[in-house]
Amino acid sequence: MRNPNDIIIKPIITERSNMDSMDGKYTFAVDRKATKTEVRQAIEKLFNVRVLKVNTQNVSGKMKRVNRNTGKTADWKKAIVTIDLDPQETTYLVEGGKEQKTSRKYKNSIEEFGFGI
Repeated sequence: MRNPNDIIIKPIITERSNMDSMDGKYTFAVDRKATKTEVRQAIEKLFNVRVLKVNTQNVSGKMKRVNRNTGKTADWKKAIVTIDLDPQETTYLVEGGKEQKTSRKYKNSIEEFGFGI
């Protein structure tokens, strides 16, 4: 796996992303070559949260003009990550027909990068 800091570039902090953070959805700019699985693993490792779903979008750059010269801003990739707000205990069967419970405590919010302020 690649370095998580190379996959997650920066957070996208807008009015809409702040409203979505109340529902457990956080928006990040990610590497254009990153897959959903890599984004999931990077978020879980960096922020110690459980990721439920990852939605990605390829955002095309805008055309810009300065005097007579035209150009285009860079294309980039956006990932909207849904985290688990209410981690539950999981039970499974082990050898001998016994039930075993596991309770992994994850954080249920991401305060880093200015989210949740």
